[in-house]
Amino acid sequence: MRLAFLTSLVPVARPDTGFEIANAAVLSALRAAGHDVTAIGFVRPGEEPAEPDKAVVVAAVDIENAVVSPVRRLEWLAAAFRHGLPVACAKLRQAGAGRLVEAVQAQGPFDAIVLNSVMLSGAFPELLKLAPCILVEHNIEHASARQTADHARNPLLRWLYAREARLLATIERRLWREARFVWTLSEEDRRALGPEGQDKSGVLPLVSGDTGDAARAEPEGEPAFDIGLIGTWSWEPNRVGLDWFLREICPLLPADLSVAVAGRIPSELQAPPNVTLVGRVPSADAFLRSCRIVALSSRAGTGVQLKTVEAMQLGLPAVATPLSCRGFTELPANFTLAETPADFAQALVERLAAIRAGDRQRIDGAAFLAGQRAALAQALARGLSAAAG
Repeated sequence: MRLAFLTSLVPVARPDTGFEIANAAVLSALRAAGHDVTAIGFVRPGEEPAEPDKAVVVAAVDIENAVVSPVRRLEWLAAAFRHGLPVACAKLRQAGAGRLVEAVQAQGPFDAIVLNSVMLSGAFPELLKLAPCILVEHNIEHASARQTADHARNPLLRWLYAREARLLATIERRLWREARFVWTLSEEDRRALGPEGQDKSGVLPLVSGDTGDAARAEPEGEPAFDIGLIGTWSWEPNRVGLDWFLREICPLLPADLSVAVAGRIPSELQAPPNVTLVGRVPSADAFLRSCRIVALSSRAGTGVQLKTVEAMQLGLPAVATPLSCRGFTELPANFTLAETPADFAQALVERLAAIRAGDRQRIDGAAFLAGQRAALAQALARGLSAAAG
């Protein structure tokens, strides 16, 4: 099939957020199945698509709150109220006005459009008229916004996120009705589509990048840190989990345990003395292997945590909240679930004691990786068949 893959961030050579890694995984699997796929969307300033000959960049813009000025955020807010849109949609409308829809039309016709973002259809509803559409529902967006509102301490932010949730719910439910097929990243999210969505939806099991033999690789030398966390912490649902870990769990850990936090970190984040803010790293795999154990501390959000997928692929031991493992009915033997701060801290201490005593608690993640890839290919084939039909 000839497909348009519409996305707010076109995959680049070094994706470093969970959203980007998931994008690249889906796009790569579609092409591996033999489809002719053109990626159309945006990139950050200074970045280039991983495959420029198979991509159309509508604009090079920053569309993330954490990296733009307060003036730009106010402009987005004003546009959202002017057009009656969620802020997440208003910023895309502003970035792609007069260009995104035209780019799809110029590159077409397409057998189907893969909408890799609810926000794009909210910003440009006319996309649904250009070809049969399939939605990749990375998160149940209105549910994530509602959870963020519930965790917000600032009354104004709580009100703004509640508004975002209300408007996104209307957009999402309309899209679930009108799309030919919906891919979610977890069975929990698929159930959220309601009874009418069950026959036209499926779950995409994700893989994190092209790890090759990384799932079996052993670290070189002694790990640099005891506990590692990685994520896009500028995304509010992720930030909720990080704040919970730093505020509630770190004080319960022995002072001699070292903690490292990697990924996009907000400039205002304050960390305890035994926590190193590493920031963005060249390789998520290498960073995770440099830690004795992984902490998966999600407290908000939907979809599947890419950091959980990465830990499973690499066979690393982890302590995780139940929400961090959403989408998985079976967990590796080296994972421990913990929901309260006391249980989480105790599980970390106990596993680290065993690791320091010589039990590395690392397993072979190759079988998990192979299973994810096979299931991903099957799920993509089912959705494309529905679009073609």
